[in-house]
Amino acid sequence: MVKVGDIVSLHYKGTLNDGTIFDSSEGREPLEFEVGSGMVIKGFDDGVMGMAIGEKKDIHIGVEEAYGPANEEMIFKFDKAGIPGDVPLELGGTLNMHDGQQAIPVVIREIADDYVLMDANHPLAGQELNFALELVSIKDGSNLEVEFEDIK
Repeated sequence: MVKVGDIVSLHYKGTLNDGTIFDSSEGREPLEFEVGSGMVIKGFDDGVMGMAIGEKKDIHIGVEEAYGPANEEMIFKFDKAGIPGDVPLELGGTLNMHDGQQAIPVVIREIADDYVLMDANHPLAGQELNFALELVSIKDGSNLEVEFEDIK
């Protein structure tokens, strides 16, 4: 049975409440992560607890246990003159903005004559999520050994 600290491997299919598939491991290697480490959203982490190898399970994750509610402060107008002419602007399209350290994906919500309305929320913010899970393997994380080498 899965417990905190275990390394699990599982296949999954993620859907929205309307049935739209937003992600799936179909045709890929199973997802592997350490339970309780924060590598996946809390509701997903909690959903695998107690599962046994080969078990299939459907889980529903509320907004708060997924990517949280959409934050209105993450939606902003950007001066269209500040966007290079060779950058394609398409409603619903994604652009990467840079904060000096990393790229931040934003979705184009509106295109006006002098500005572009952009949304920097996670694409699944404000959404309830559903997952069909199938547990493939469990490795007991407490048996993992890590060796440290003295650095001189």
